[in-house]
Amino acid sequence: MSEAHGIARDQLRAFIERIERLEEEKKTIADDIKEVYGEAKSMGFDAKILRKVVSIRKLDQNERMEQEAILDTYLHALGMIESPPEE
Repeated sequence: MSEAHGIARDQLRAFIERIERLEEEKKTIADDIKEVYGEAKSMGFDAKILRKVVSIRKLDQNERMEQEAILDTYLHALGMIESPPEE
C-alpha cells in the first residue's frame, strides 16, 4: 500500500474515532438531561410541559409570537377557543 493510502486510512480512522467519541458524549448528555427531567417530575413538575418551555425558550420573540398567532388561528378555526373581542 502506498504512503498516500496509509495517510488517508489514518485520517479516516481519526474522523471515525472522533465521531464515535462525540456520539458517546451526546449519549451521556442525553442521559443527564433525562435524569434532570426525572428529578423535576419527582418534585411535581410536568416533564412534558418543561420540554415545551425549553423548546419555546429557544425561539426568538418574533418567531414565538408568530407560532402563537398561528396556533390561536387553528384553535379558533376548530372551535377550541373563542375569538378575541373586537374593539
